[in-house]
Amino acid sequence: MIQSYQPLVFKQALPYRASEYIMDVIQEGTVGLIEAVESFEPGRGVAFSLFAVHRIRGRMKDFLKKEGASDIACIDGMADAEGIPAKERIVDPGALPEEQAESHALAERLREAMARLPQKERIVLEEVYLSGGEIGGVADELHLSTSHIYRLQKTGIRRIRGMMARFMQHWREK
Repeated sequence: MIQSYQPLVFKQALPYRASEYIMDVIQEGTVGLIEAVESFEPGRGVAFSLFAVHRIRGRMKDFLKKEGASDIACIDGMADAEGIPAKERIVDPGALPEEQAESHALAERLREAMARLPQKERIVLEEVYLSGGEIGGVADELHLSTSHIYRLQKTGIRRIRGMMARFMQHWREK
């Protein structure tokens, strides 16, 4: 379980990636993850990731306070010359909340559809479209020919379109 949720630690450490303490922050986050695994009670009806994220963040912040580095530049604390926090500058002021909600809903549906693909098709689509990998590199990685990679890519896209068709039709009716 710890190995499966280690990316959650890395995600929580992202705001501190420019810090000299980044490895220590990741280590403390991992300790928080271990504590979360040990004390998690599935019967309470809370998703493990939601439970664990608080332990992970808490360990990271406690470590930084103890080291006297709690004021490390992080996206939460950085501000420009006018005092506007970096966090607020990242948000697109032109996007309306309902547009953002629609975008998030569409992205979630796409993630669900990707998860339902056969493993090789999913890997090909993730590597080519999400990671920007080259077809040749993906072919070498999977020990397949480039023509087979192209077929997997085409089939994966066709399946995604099929899975998304009903959702998109409902979406357009709104």
